[in-house]
Amino acid sequence: MSVLTSIQLFTVKSDLEENLEETLDTLVSRGFTTVEPYDFVRRADALAAALSARGLAAPTGHAFVASASFVNPDGTPTDNDVPTLDATFTAAEKLGMGVIIEPYTDPARWTSIEQIQEIAELLNRAAEAAAERGIRIGYHNHAHELEARFGDLTGLEVLANHLDPRVVLEVDLYWAARAGVDVLALLRTLGERVIALHVKDGTLDPEKVNAYPPADQVAAGEGTVPLADALATATALEVAVVEFDHFEGDLYAAVESSRAFIDEALATDSGTR
Repeated sequence: MSVLTSIQLFTVKSDLEENLEETLDTLVSRGFTTVEPYDFVRRADALAAALSARGLAAPTGHAFVASASFVNPDGTPTDNDVPTLDATFTAAEKLGMGVIIEPYTDPARWTSIEQIQEIAELLNRAAEAAAERGIRIGYHNHAHELEARFGDLTGLEVLANHLDPRVVLEVDLYWAARAGVDVLALLRTLGERVIALHVKDGTLDPEKVNAYPPADQVAAGEGTVPLADALATATALEVAVVEFDHFEGDLYAAVESSRAFIDEALATDSGTR
């Protein structure tokens, strides 16, 4: 099975909110045929129509399935309830989405193994319900899941050890590198559960990494994250996703350059898959 190159629509969130159709047209012009929506339940009908009109696929998407309320992009919690699982599954079906990925959990929930087990149980319950609709559930990391340590294991590894085999992982390579772990060793440990990667690069400049949004992110292949090696290491990979949390410069040029980097890396590695 060939690996799809996608883009997390959060990358262009401001433009997307202002004009959905024009933003998708721009992404198509930059060579994308696949996207990863976020917060898609509230706009499922409009998004489905816009994607269909442009021949865009959305095999994966981000939605909260293990959190009771929305978490802001900077990680701060809110009191805003998330959609029900049923509403989320229905929206995913409208979009032709096969994998719904939990995008973020409050770092305060990662201070003990018991808390991580609770997150795993929520993901497992969602996966069981989703399976009845032909949908898979996944989890996307930031840095805090890997900065949390329990003996020789990171919090993300603890989570993986308590997940139903049906739950998949989307590893964000930038945030993993930010956490200071060996990215390639992590991917080997997590194994075939990793079906998606956020192929995100950064300089990891210590003067910039602590800002929010991060100030060190660069086009794929221009930073210090071992992206090409990671793409080769993730042997069960289905989707490689371009994403920027923030970029100071020509964002669309950067996403196109990142797409080209991924496409070239995947083509180079295709003989081993």
